[in-house]
Amino acid sequence: MRTPTIDFVGRSRQWMMFSAALVLISIAALGIRGLDLSIDFVGGSSYQLVDVRQDLTSQELLEAAEDAGAVDVVAQLQTEGDTLVGAVVRTDSLEPGSQTEQDVRAAVTEVSGADEVAFEFVGPTWGERITRQALEALAVFLVVIMIYISFRLEFKMALAALLALAHDLLITIGLYALVGFNVSPATVIALLTILGYSLYDTVVVFDRVKENAVNLGDPGRRTYIELVNSSMNEVVYRSINTSITSLLPVGALLFIGAQLLGATTLQDLALALFIGMAVGIYSSLFVAGPFFAFLKMREPGEQRRAAKVAQVEQDGGSHAVEAAPEAPAPEAVAAPAPGSPEARAPITTDYVRGQGKGKKRRKR
Repeated sequence: MRTPTIDFVGRSRQWMMFSAALVLISIAALGIRGLDLSIDFVGGSSYQLVDVRQDLTSQELLEAAEDAGAVDVVAQLQTEGDTLVGAVVRTDSLEPGSQTEQDVRAAVTEVSGADEVAFEFVGPTWGERITRQALEALAVFLVVIMIYISFRLEFKMALAALLALAHDLLITIGLYALVGFNVSPATVIALLTILGYSLYDTVVVFDRVKENAVNLGDPGRRTYIELVNSSMNEVVYRSINTSITSLLPVGALLFIGAQLLGATTLQDLALALFIGMAVGIYSSLFVAGPFFAFLKMREPGEQRRAAKVAQVEQDGGSHAVEAAPEAPAPEAVAAPAPGSPEARAPITTDYVRGQGKGKKRRKR
């Protein structure tokens, strides 16, 4: 397959403007709408209603729960296509078995006509512990990755990889806030998985850059930007193929397993994976690579190399290389003296091939 010639670094301004726009939208969504955290994070009580009446509205559930004594009520309807199949009512923490909890259960059951009501209670300390553990795991992961890439490849590559990771996380979380997807512990697991996947794709690119750096050549041949560009073009097909083969099973899990087959417990995990992997494909090629080239070109040595290349091109040769000195002409060999062994030896092509003596005998 022919190697493409995409100018990843030369068009980095366009990629950065696009990424900056996505990041700003994500930050605005987080600041304005915020995340819809599940009960596992915020704590509280939850009523899962099954087989409700088809004309039920969320406002009816909200008013029924508040009239029964619940506070901070959130009511959501669950549908499959055009069919209303259930509803979820979340309230502030209600002690299981208390009079208020029983009144709220009876009220939402009556107004919804549900055949089955499942109750779940999560204390406030549970959500705080999950949040703290998730942040601790993220911090440890980032520190270990930073150290590993710095020793295995280069410190500037580690910085570029962390920038791509932050880019992927922020856009994924921002999309959750913008659309209103529920954030559950399964979402956190998917986000940590996204970090590993995005990092793998970025390290593949940087590893090829490191391999090709030994052939960078003397100053005046090519710049580090050209090295990064050529290395990324060598692995772009591999990155795309790997990403597609990873997205296909996750897409099947999301659209077939969760949507068609009704395995809604898989939806939180598959949704975050699908969004994060798609963003990771973009960031490994259009964010991490160009940012690393930008960091390298700030080094004095690479700036001198770029100036040397520009000077060579200005002098009339595109990356011209000095011609190797011509080999000296062979010295003339004096003719052997008459009667000497050298004069008697028939140094001919046939003789060298082992046929000189045979021909000589046939002449006799």
